[in-house]
Amino acid sequence: MDSMEDIWKHILEVIAGEITPTAYNTWFSECSVVDITDCKLVLHTTSEFKRNMIVNRFGETIKGILYDIFSCEFELEVLAGDELLDYERASSREPSPYPEMDGYTFDRFVVGPSNKFAHAAAVAVAENPGKLYNPLFIYGNSGLGKTHLLLAIGEKIHHDHPEFKIAYLKGDDFINELIHSFRTGTSEDFRNKYRNMDLLLMDDIQFLATKRSAQEEAFHTFNSVYEAGHQIVLTADRPPMEMSLLDDRLRTRIEGGLMADVQPPDIETRTAIILNKAAALGLALPNDVVDYIAENITSNVRQIEGVVKRLTAFKQIMNDSISVSTVKRAIKDVIHVGNYIPTPEIIIEETARYYSLQPGELRGQRRSKNLAMARQVSMYLIRNLTNLSLVDIGNQYEGRNHSTVLASIRKVEDMIKADPNMAATVRDISANINSRS
Repeated sequence: MDSMEDIWKHILEVIAGEITPTAYNTWFSECSVVDITDCKLVLHTTSEFKRNMIVNRFGETIKGILYDIFSCEFELEVLAGDELLDYERASSREPSPYPEMDGYTFDRFVVGPSNKFAHAAAVAVAENPGKLYNPLFIYGNSGLGKTHLLLAIGEKIHHDHPEFKIAYLKGDDFINELIHSFRTGTSEDFRNKYRNMDLLLMDDIQFLATKRSAQEEAFHTFNSVYEAGHQIVLTADRPPMEMSLLDDRLRTRIEGGLMADVQPPDIETRTAIILNKAAALGLALPNDVVDYIAENITSNVRQIEGVVKRLTAFKQIMNDSISVSTVKRAIKDVIHVGNYIPTPEIIIEETARYYSLQPGELRGQRRSKNLAMARQVSMYLIRNLTNLSLVDIGNQYEGRNHSTVLASIRKVEDMIKADPNMAATVRDISANINSRS
């Protein structure tokens, strides 16, 4: 059951086993599948009378079969007669004024313990823009759903308030537009473009920390939007306190709102994400395939979704059934990249080996120059190669507090930028760590 037709054939086989051949031919001989997407099954039959019978008598059975296949709730829509033409016209309607938001809705976001707070905050903001949490700042590692929540807020607000002016952009786009406005003498147009928005959505604002002029402009833009009572939503890969080059005024403005983090999903959430994405694509995956993906791609939701899309394409191109061996062939490069997250023990061990030290020395209290540098580098690498918090990192070093860890990380970041030798050292140690995958 890999295609839309296969799934519909299975549904018909189950129904045929529960009713008489006469009843089956009466109600389903002229019923066909139109679409399976976004957790919705669309059928077409020849008359409104038949449509009503299918919906009222067999609707729950059909949805129950779909739940057994996909492990998620499906909607059922049955078109009658010429309604199929209307459906096809609607499918090719005018494009959205915000195409980047297409497909990013709250009902497609799988909620789990790792993102529950961020999801709840996003929903609250979408339902009451400018009134509750402003700005809303969502942070976490790449590929965990920050952008999905950001765009879902935009989609919901646009749906409820079509008159609102909405802007979505990334932090580096803001920088590039600002530089362009300087070069072309259109700075005033640039300022008016974003300061007059009802909703400002900015992704990956950590890039702003690299440009002082961009931070200055962003601060005044955020102030203008905020003081007008309009909503700001921001995302980044880390909290403001860990952006060492971020201007204090901008950091204070961001921290004055609500900050919510997203963490890597647990295995139950990963399983739900796989099933949800497969259902949206009309793809039925065997349980062992779902388990294999959930167990091997552990830290990145975007990779999980990409794998399901890739399996769909692989099925269509290769015309092969989907099995664990198919998954291994189709996504072996993704699995290799997504699977390995080194432990703090490995990182400390490899860093100590590079500096000709013992791991226990890095964890201890001695403060010689060479040892202190090795300890700081290992803290920086743990922060960048794992999902541990600052507190958890400190606990690896005889209980050092999070402020000490943060200071160490910032020092290494500054040295990498200023000293090519330090950048090379960090790359070498990282390669040694990754070679143990």
